[in-house]
Amino acid sequence: MQSWQALILGVIEGITEYLPISSTGHLIVAQRLMGIGSGSATAKAAADAFAVCIQGGAILAVLGLYSKRVIQMIWGVLGKDAEGLKLAVAIITGFLPAAVLGLLLSHWIKDHLFGMWPVIVAWVIGGFGILATAWWRKQNPPRGGGMELKDLTWQLALIIGLLQCVAMCPGTSRSLMTICGGLLVGLSIRAAVEYSFLLGVVTLTAATAKDAIDKVEGIAPQYDTLFGGTKLMFHEYGVVPMLVGVIAAAISAALAVKWLVSYLQSHGLSIFGWYRIAVGGIVGGLILAGVFHA
Repeated sequence: MQSWQALILGVIEGITEYLPISSTGHLIVAQRLMGIGSGSATAKAAADAFAVCIQGGAILAVLGLYSKRVIQMIWGVLGKDAEGLKLAVAIITGFLPAAVLGLLLSHWIKDHLFGMWPVIVAWVIGGFGILATAWWRKQNPPRGGGMELKDLTWQLALIIGLLQCVAMCPGTSRSLMTICGGLLVGLSIRAAVEYSFLLGVVTLTAATAKDAIDKVEGIAPQYDTLFGGTKLMFHEYGVVPMLVGVIAAAISAALAVKWLVSYLQSHGLSIFGWYRIAVGGIVGGLILAGVFHA
């Protein structure tokens, strides 16, 4: 992998990670177009590890932008901030369903759903899901614009967490499920987006750590050990592309997060629904036309 390719993938990861349009789907398309991860099982495993590990940049972006909330939760866990403790409990509760199902199903999902047609189907279904949520929200506007983050109970957080599990299917989008879930349980748009971002820090950190630690079986004995994926990635690409990808993801994610919060305040989610449907249709059409390989 060249540094310019790592830069492109990092920017794509940063922009799409917190927007409800699926970072995984966009990264798969970008990797296919640049020929990354094709040709051998070794190349595919290294590309998969790289796509997950550059999420670290997106995590750093949210930690920086929402540092006050993070500090508030830390004080809460230490018994010095009741509101911070309540938010920390809501974050942990929202994370647990994905943690359990992720351990049980992650390998099966990678083996069976990391293809273009499952991603395309998820793009289109998710697009209609966004449009349906926007319509429902318009027909049933919450009083005062919705609950604030301090009003989120662990029971409502559990509902959002269960919906987040759907996003383990590539192309669905974790942000899509958590933002829509937050709106459906009655959060304001700003609160739903903020909870989605904070929950994403925990979820993405766990996913990144798991993939970094995981073994890579069936390639070579030296990778069939702890941190096998990390060793393979650095062996295939080196340190520089990894640093370029993480930095690019951090900068682009910070810009995307700030833009999304501002945009949703006055425009809503519908544009992302139409975008997903359009992208799914275009990529599907290119595959059927033989221009792009599934």
